[in-house]
Amino acid sequence: MTEKLLNHRAEGPTSAPALLLGPSLGTSYALWDKVAPELSVTHRVVRWDLPGHGGSAADLIGPGATVGDLAALVLALADSLGLERFAYAGVSLGGAVGLHLALHHPERVSSLAMICSSAHFNGAKPWEERAALVRREGLAGLAEGADARWFTPGFTVPELIADHRDADPDAYAACCDALGAFDLRDRLAEVAVRTLLVAGRQDPATPPAHLREIADAVPDATLVELPGASHLAPAERPEAVLTALRTHLDGGATRGMEVRREVLGDAHVDRAQARQTPFTARFQDFISRYAWGEIWTDPTLSRRERSMITLTALVAHGHYDELAMHVRAARRNGLTPEEIGAVLLQTAVYCGVPAANSAFATAQRVLAEEDDGSRG
Repeated sequence: MTEKLLNHRAEGPTSAPALLLGPSLGTSYALWDKVAPELSVTHRVVRWDLPGHGGSAADLIGPGATVGDLAALVLALADSLGLERFAYAGVSLGGAVGLHLALHHPERVSSLAMICSSAHFNGAKPWEERAALVRREGLAGLAEGADARWFTPGFTVPELIADHRDADPDAYAACCDALGAFDLRDRLAEVAVRTLLVAGRQDPATPPAHLREIADAVPDATLVELPGASHLAPAERPEAVLTALRTHLDGGATRGMEVRREVLGDAHVDRAQARQTPFTARFQDFISRYAWGEIWTDPTLSRRERSMITLTALVAHGHYDELAMHVRAARRNGLTPEEIGAVLLQTAVYCGVPAANSAFATAQRVLAEEDDGSRG
């Protein structure tokens, strides 16, 4: 039987780094309508609906649900899309899902942004009361007061109010159960990914103090407070949220460029940058952000090991110009000429003798140039 997944919308190039966007309770992925299309220029953006909201089935969760249950649904969605590692941003309950993922599945999350969210939502009692009200009376009455909870006076988004009114009461109540049970304050120091906290100055649901608490405890955190914003900042202040997210997500490209220079050398990177044109700019950004900012920075393998793998892959595909560059990189990463030779000898067995023959000729030329340079 096919696994039932969260309803979602994917935008942007399939080859771009993945970014998952989570919603607030009572909304659909329409919450991100003014932000997601802009982010999809540089990312594969996937925004999803909570169970019983938007297009997601109500029976994906039930009474007593937890944020961990919602996080498992998000991981199942990511798995179905082939997204092994992704950046994550979420609003309120969607932000709590991201925090859970960063703590319990750090190998999947490359960066985290929590927008108008919290490490706790003021305990179980208010959420137990809201869940009981919704199970008893439905959502029409609660939706009437959504503007005051979500937006600054005079602002509204009718489509989101309609989402609130049309949500499934039982699924909404189960999400209330999850919010009431959520409290990760004692684990914030364990968050090991770059984290952005965005607070709405006029947010009554998760006031700035909630985001400051996270920022003070998470080792690599940045806090941004938005004036003129209440609880649903991506809908009310999309330009400000977009600016904050772009700056945050560019951290991968910045770190990637540092690693690229460390491995390939300043001279090579400077030449590549000098040759960059408007036509190739997005590809260069993709390389810096994805190959160097995510893959080469992953601590699972050492740089020495990555160099060995890269040399083998380049030999296998006959990319000898790139092989020359990565022989130099392998030396920077600590491989000796003997170790490089051993890697190339291994390729003779698994990639073929002719390929290894060309590889040895390329490597010998590079190592001889390096040796001449050291004597000169």
